[in-house]
Amino acid sequence: MFSLSATVQPQVTVPLSHLINVLHSLKNSVGGSSNASVKAKKERDGEPQPQEHMLNLREFGLSDLGVEQLDELVSSVLPGLKSQETCSRPVDSTCWRTSHCSSYSFYENKNGFSLNHVTSPFLPRKRLSALQMVCQDLQQHSVWVQRRGFKTLRTKTRRLQSDFVRTIEPEPFTPTFMKGFLNREKMIDVDSLESLTKSKNIPDGHQDAFKRGFAEGFLKAQVLTQRTQDSLRRTRLILLVLLIAGIYGLSKTPFMSGLDSGVDPVQMKNVTFEHVKGVEEAKNELQEVVEFLKNPQKFTVLGGKLPKGVLLVGPPGTGKTLLARAVAGEADVPFYYASGSEFDEMFVGVGASRIRNLFREAKANAPCVIFIDELDSVGGKRIESPMHPYSRQTINQLLAEMDGFKTNEGVIIIGATNFPEALDNALVRPGRFDMQVTVPKPDVKGRTEILNWYLKKIKVDPAIEAKIIARGTVGFSGADLENLVNQAALKAAVDGKDMVSMKELEFAKDKILMGPERRSAEIDKKNRQITAYHESGHAIVAFYTKDAMPINKATIMPRGPSLGHVSMLPENDRWSETRSQLLAQMDVSMGGRVAEEMIFGHENITTGASSDFDSATKIAKMMVTRFGMCEKLGVMTYKDMTAQSPETQAAVENEVRVLLKESYDRAKTLLKSHAKEHKNLADALLMYETLDAKEIQMVLEGKTLDSR
Repeated sequence: MFSLSATVQPQVTVPLSHLINVLHSLKNSVGGSSNASVKAKKERDGEPQPQEHMLNLREFGLSDLGVEQLDELVSSVLPGLKSQETCSRPVDSTCWRTSHCSSYSFYENKNGFSLNHVTSPFLPRKRLSALQMVCQDLQQHSVWVQRRGFKTLRTKTRRLQSDFVRTIEPEPFTPTFMKGFLNREKMIDVDSLESLTKSKNIPDGHQDAFKRGFAEGFLKAQVLTQRTQDSLRRTRLILLVLLIAGIYGLSKTPFMSGLDSGVDPVQMKNVTFEHVKGVEEAKNELQEVVEFLKNPQKFTVLGGKLPKGVLLVGPPGTGKTLLARAVAGEADVPFYYASGSEFDEMFVGVGASRIRNLFREAKANAPCVIFIDELDSVGGKRIESPMHPYSRQTINQLLAEMDGFKTNEGVIIIGATNFPEALDNALVRPGRFDMQVTVPKPDVKGRTEILNWYLKKIKVDPAIEAKIIARGTVGFSGADLENLVNQAALKAAVDGKDMVSMKELEFAKDKILMGPERRSAEIDKKNRQITAYHESGHAIVAFYTKDAMPINKATIMPRGPSLGHVSMLPENDRWSETRSQLLAQMDVSMGGRVAEEMIFGHENITTGASSDFDSATKIAKMMVTRFGMCEKLGVMTYKDMTAQSPETQAAVENEVRVLLKESYDRAKTLLKSHAKEHKNLADALLMYETLDAKEIQMVLEGKTLDSR
């Protein structure tokens, strides 16, 4: 409460808040009617003007003041209040205004002036009006209140009382990429080169060198920057290429490509049974399959069914894959090739999925041939293993595809394996692999055909006799014979010859059988002499023993682990051997040690006969335990010697020792009777190193080798 005195009217006492409200409303009225033309227009139109403030002024005795005087009075008493600016748009329900800090705005709205004008120990002291002095006298001091900025929406009553509402323009938004350009003007200017030389107090004579060095450094920095940028570009390019390659690689993995990949058949029109040599029996059995593929009605009219599978069994290199290709080529049907290892993956279910995909493609192109090489890797015996709980999925899928509820009409499955005993029993039963064809190693006739086939592909001497090479390659498969011809061609090319002769073929055969020559080995004269008499002992026993195989060659040239060798050449393939032939082989093996003992004495025998004793002991043990060629033990086999009694084991060892002793004595007797021939042959070997069968015969007959 405060009192306001006047000389004319009596004293009136009113609350301070009433006076502030009156002045505040008066200020609004004055600000709202500042436009004279608008006010005059309203008066002419006869619109009623609000009279509330006039009544209030009458209470304070200020009703006789004009508009200008009232405006001056309000401005002098309440300088903190200012007239609101005219709003640029009409008043609507969406108009907002931003309030001031809560403590100041509430105080100003309530009292009519800002709190900053009130004297406070925390605020600077300013010039106060009369009304503010009264407030100070009334102990209305300011307090520190938390500042909180917020937006308020004017109430409907205050919005209707105001003629206009101030428009708050939003702060313009500046994009981030524009701030860099706008802030460039605020950067500190870089000193020029001239000012830099002056600031560094560089002498005049050195300024040119300084500028030149500065320029060179700047250019080098630019080059270094350019190199860095180029390196970054190359690095990004390499990373991009690696990323694309990685994505492409992942797309090829089973979990990216759906576990299946396309299977394309191959047409084997250029491979027929004419390309398969040395396995006539196998070709004859597979000819039935070819006939069925060509003309199935010929068999089905009688009620026969197409065989579902053919299993080719044989040693490596005998032509099993070539036979399967020849079947597809003869029948002129699509050929699907797959290896057993292709179905074995680290991901569960991949093998079964690939088998399904393979058979699906084959059924769509029937009649056709599916060839699975190395069948034992996918069709092995099923076992229960906690380490591989899903290992049986692949073979189970193969079994279902071959003989399940869905028929495979016109699809022939040919499997090849070297270990038929490792296959699962359910896979080799009739209904899956109906036929089992054995593909053995070729005999002498087959080897001759194979050699002639491969010799046609190279330039050879017309005097070559393929049968002689075939006789000396017992146990060779078709792949071994192909390698022999290739090695002979390489030898002829190294020697600069125009064609391949028997010499190159013999060299290739010895290289495969005994290893390459070791011409760089330096052997002293004593060891060469021992080797010559050792090999001559083998040759003499073989030449003068009735049932021994004919000699092919004798040499003291080191090959592989041996210092010499005598090769035997059977006239024909031996399907079975007699007791006399086995004893003759033992005698030939003993000839080397007997020769060393006779010529150099018992104290100078060497270890060169170890392999000879191995072969002789093996033959003697087989004669006693497997072949029933021992009178004391009779016709009985002893496969597992550990399961036999000690007496039986001792009897077997004794009989083996007797056979070896008798063989040693026979070889010794024969060499003693042909001591002269023995010496002549050893001297020839020391002179010529290698002798063939004809040359050995000439030496033993006392003839000289004039051709050498």
